[in-house]
Amino acid sequence: MSLNWKEIDLVLSELDLVGAKIERIIQPTFDSICLGLYKSGKELDLYISVGQGACRIHSLSSPPKKPDRPLRFMECLRSRIRGGRIESVSQLGDERIVRMDILTTRHEEDAAEPVTRLYSLYARLWSGAGNIVLVDGEGLVVDAIARRPRRGEISGQAFALDEASLLAQSRARLAGEGPTGRVFEVRDLPGEGSFNRRVEDYYAARGGELSRERLLETARERFEKRRRSLELRRAELAAKVAEYRDSERLRELADILMANQAQTLESKYLDCQDFYRGGEVSIPVDPRLSIVANAQAYYERHRKARSGLEELESELEGCEAGLKKLDEERTALEAEADPLMLARALAKGGTVRETRERGYPGLSLERKGWTVLVGRSAKENDELLRRHVRGSDLWLHARDWAGSYVFVKARKGKTVPLDILLDAGNLAIYYSKGRSNGGGDVYYTFVKYLRRAKNGPKGLVIPTQEKNLAVKLDEQRLRELRSLIGADER
Repeated sequence: MSLNWKEIDLVLSELDLVGAKIERIIQPTFDSICLGLYKSGKELDLYISVGQGACRIHSLSSPPKKPDRPLRFMECLRSRIRGGRIESVSQLGDERIVRMDILTTRHEEDAAEPVTRLYSLYARLWSGAGNIVLVDGEGLVVDAIARRPRRGEISGQAFALDEASLLAQSRARLAGEGPTGRVFEVRDLPGEGSFNRRVEDYYAARGGELSRERLLETARERFEKRRRSLELRRAELAAKVAEYRDSERLRELADILMANQAQTLESKYLDCQDFYRGGEVSIPVDPRLSIVANAQAYYERHRKARSGLEELESELEGCEAGLKKLDEERTALEAEADPLMLARALAKGGTVRETRERGYPGLSLERKGWTVLVGRSAKENDELLRRHVRGSDLWLHARDWAGSYVFVKARKGKTVPLDILLDAGNLAIYYSKGRSNGGGDVYYTFVKYLRRAKNGPKGLVIPTQEKNLAVKLDEQRLRELRSLIGADER
């Protein structure tokens, strides 16, 4: 568990921090920092962690291991407060928020004399909502170990912390003038020496594991959600495949309906004599349509079933491969012992609590940080063009064949790499009438160079400044792309 406010007070009372110089800064894990301090000929390593279930501040008997690569927040602190002196350290009442004021003096460009600046380093030691935030003298956030825009804890935002109000509420609670809630006491931690030393020993054995367990819990939730989505998609595809494999039956039902045009539709089923397989058959129909229109719908489903079976089977195979890969990723993640590596993996893959507003018509997928959209019909193509793409997005279409519009959403300061271009080109050929040829030419241009065809059908555009890309369908690439679509289309 995390330190309570009385324990934090005891830790700070044992340390002589005011006047200490910050000589080094290490960020050993994603959720902790260590300040290497020097005062009166003595060195001290002050450790601050905001890990779930292990929020704490205390001294270390030896410096922690440096990370393999410099981390963002560590580099920020080094550039701003290394070499500075601690002016004051205090906890805001019983709020488990520690404030450390640091004064720095250094030479800056375009300044004839050394410039003195005051920074405040806040450590909010709340389990589940902990953070370490560096604030400048004007009350603006320089950076935070965990960037949280909703709290305003992101570079350039005003740090929203009403210290006076918090202190007043704290004094009222401690004086018994308001709701006191849970009563905290200093725990009798095992071991010898100062309370700082006993806190260090206690969390050395448990703190990293607590942080790791919380990360694993988040990872498991994320994997379970992805697995449920893939399993649902697999079930849908399996049902479609079963239906499409019996596509000839759809044509038979259409013929039976055409032979019974004299009947009246009064319900969602029409009972007819099955002259193909004998006996009677109850055919699902739409009572709002005529028998002929229902028969035409069955003929259309028969046509699509014959042409779409191969695509569905391939997508089902990709879905199965996606489930297998997901299990392999989960096994590898659960075997990871380093909380920092777990955090990096979660940051790369997202968490279950992330909400990503997509709302695109048609198909969409995320590939190496790029968003690819596929319109499967004239209506979807038109909807994407009108509401979901911009002039700097890339448009692709199979040359000389009817088919989908494929878009690659632009990223600021980035050029679409060849690998993503080939992904989009494969999708453009695959979702076109030219798919059976195994490849073809794809032309592409920016959306801003598309011109709508005057009085043309919905979604029809005329490209200008287009370039050509010769594409050969790559089954492995398509399998990977279809698995991403399967994971994204709920």
